[in-house]
Amino acid sequence: MEARLIITSCKPFLPPPPAPSNLRHINCRFFDMDSTAQNRLQSIKLWPPSQGTRQVLVERITKNLTTPSILSRKYGLLSKEEAEEDAKRIESSAFETANQHFEKEPDGDGGSAVQLYAKESSTLMVEAVKRGPRVKAEQQEAASEPITPDYETVFDISGGKRAFIDADEAKDLLKPLQEPGNKYTKICFSNRSFGLDAARIVVPILTSLKGQLTEVDLSDFIAGRPEEEALEVMNMFSSALEGSNLRYLNLSNNALGEKGVRAFSKLLRSQSNLEELYLLNDGISEEAAQAVVELIPSTKKLKILHFHNNMTGDEGAIAISQLLKKSPILEDFRCSSTRVGAEGGIALSEALATCTGLKKLDLRDNMFGVEAGIALSKTVSLFTNLTEIYLSYLNLENEGTLALVDALKDSAQFLEVVEMAGNDITAEAASNLAEFIVAKKESLVKIIFSENELKDEGVIVIAKALEKDFPRLAEVDFSTNGIRRAGARVLAQAVVGKSGFKLLNINGNFISDEGVEDVKEIFKKSSDLLGPLDENDPEGEEYDDEDGDENGDEDGLESKLKELEIKQEE
Repeated sequence: MEARLIITSCKPFLPPPPAPSNLRHINCRFFDMDSTAQNRLQSIKLWPPSQGTRQVLVERITKNLTTPSILSRKYGLLSKEEAEEDAKRIESSAFETANQHFEKEPDGDGGSAVQLYAKESSTLMVEAVKRGPRVKAEQQEAASEPITPDYETVFDISGGKRAFIDADEAKDLLKPLQEPGNKYTKICFSNRSFGLDAARIVVPILTSLKGQLTEVDLSDFIAGRPEEEALEVMNMFSSALEGSNLRYLNLSNNALGEKGVRAFSKLLRSQSNLEELYLLNDGISEEAAQAVVELIPSTKKLKILHFHNNMTGDEGAIAISQLLKKSPILEDFRCSSTRVGAEGGIALSEALATCTGLKKLDLRDNMFGVEAGIALSKTVSLFTNLTEIYLSYLNLENEGTLALVDALKDSAQFLEVVEMAGNDITAEAASNLAEFIVAKKESLVKIIFSENELKDEGVIVIAKALEKDFPRLAEVDFSTNGIRRAGARVLAQAVVGKSGFKLLNINGNFISDEGVEDVKEIFKKSSDLLGPLDENDPEGEEYDDEDGDENGDEDGLESKLKELEIKQEE
């Protein structure tokens, strides 16, 4: 479940996940680290992590602390501000613990320190979730009358050591579920691997409870088991839960494939009121996707559907599109890293037209291309309630990108997050991007256009737009865009004084040493708002300059664009 830290440490019996379809996709066992760093692992020590890596961990913890889960439903969901504060504290404490461990083993490669860093972060994060929001706790303490605690409704065995579970342990762990009159409605068996002996203990318990259950998390519950045993265990759980009336079902991280999906046939066929369905990292192929569509009788109440990190492909996406057409109140759709090309992308885009109430859309790391981008733009124009859209690494290029931002400009009035990294966007698209950003200035919180080719010409145009009043803007990311001194300076000046601003990321560019000093000077009173610059390359490749100035005439470029205004439509 998502309340656990996703960067959890060693998983000795978990089969390796499928290779990502895009080489830019990050896949590191302990914590996010860029590909260059991964290539250097053989020649340098793993500890200490860079400041950039530490910041990534803080962001990942924050995301986990603010993501709804079974634990958050029990203890309460933290606010963004409280989660950010806790995330910094958790990372700092975990780093200190791991660093002390490393100092005692100075001749090691740091591998054990990395594992401790991840483990300690995970433990502290779960503690923060279970502590719940401070505001809620303060309100309870201030109440004049004692509050009678509600019955326990959540049963969760996902914490603690990740391991196989045998029959005796199952009996001991599941005792609370057998107590007469218990009120459990939500169960989470994630992070424990059930074999046949343990499953035989579980089945009669689930059978007795299924009439009261509304949320079931069976993610990552057969890891490391032989296929034949795993399929039988899934069949047993499916039969036990058949006829339950669930609103939430999570079957992620089980390498299901078509066989696994069909092993859950009895459970899936009996579900007509699902509101949330999660099938992440499940080996969902074309055949498996077709099985999902075939087995679930109704998705009329479905609000959240996630298919991240599968091998769905075009034909699988076409199958999923049939599910979308029958999900009229869908609010959150994720089909990222699923190897979907232009044909599947067009099918998904057209099917999403049914889901006019969509609030969050994540299609990252697929192979849509320009044609699918244009098809998606026609549907996006219908999404008046959209708040977050993630369209990175879709090969959109300028044409697909501009079609989408032009559509979003006239819809999605509450848009908070726009992410379009890695789409080969050039400076030619900058004016349209700037107009779009200005049109959304009242709502935008996060703008991410990293790993494109905007260079100084494009970034300065967008930076001039960002000089306007953006009351909610907190994060801007133009890392890895070929930016030099002029672009970096103008962008820094545009965001540094904004109230509530949290992070400017311009790492991985070609900013000169003087440019770096300029930016640091701009942020001298708020250095914590400037992201790391450890991957900046001051001697990066030169611009193609028609005027023949090999240095790109950075100061001249900034001067030429200084008075540029971004036209805002009334």
